[in-house]
Amino acid sequence: MIFDDLANIRAVLLDMDGLLLDSERVALEIGREASLALGAPWSQEVALGMIGLNSRDGYRLLTDTFGATFPVEAHQAEFGRRYEAAITAGRIPLKAGVEALFDALEARDLPRVVATSTRRTRAVAKLAGVGLLSRLSGLVGGDEVRHGKPAPDIYVAAAALVGATPDQCLVLEDSNTGVRGALAAGARVIMVPDLAPPAADVRAAGVACLDSLHPLVHHFAHG
Repeated sequence: MIFDDLANIRAVLLDMDGLLLDSERVALEIGREASLALGAPWSQEVALGMIGLNSRDGYRLLTDTFGATFPVEAHQAEFGRRYEAAITAGRIPLKAGVEALFDALEARDLPRVVATSTRRTRAVAKLAGVGLLSRLSGLVGGDEVRHGKPAPDIYVAAAALVGATPDQCLVLEDSNTGVRGALAAGARVIMVPDLAPPAADVRAAGVACLDSLHPLVHHFAHG
């Protein structure tokens, strides 16, 4: 069963975008808008492949796809301007079940650490804006580790913040990239897919997948 292996976990490590925040759709649309404004190429398929990557690796994917002439710095600036405006305007809501999940984890005194590919300053603003920042035990941003997801670095760092090792933690992820990083770190992982379904390698690894956070809420509140 999905929850049989969770009795002795010491902490929960959480992705942010697509898991806690309903932000991926907003980011994809703003990425498209930024490309249109600059006359740069854009592909929804390529954009979906960027989910879970940090900014550096995401833009590397764009240049690998569209060539070295893709206007990386201009696109970063235009995307950033539009995305920061979306954060300020409150366009990025919580995903269903997040507050109830935090209530249940807090009741069990389980530390909660966000491990996000988003850079720290932007992650702090997003989490503060939806009232989650003060409920965290720690945060590791994508700009604070040498190698981004799917490398294990961010999960090793997140676990260390609460005196744990990844194998003592449960990772909750929405992206295949994030799941791969959690597996590489040796953590227990559950996927709650957002825009992209589980990839073949994720399914082959036997990763448990849920349609929403609600079964996790029930487990931690009543299990």
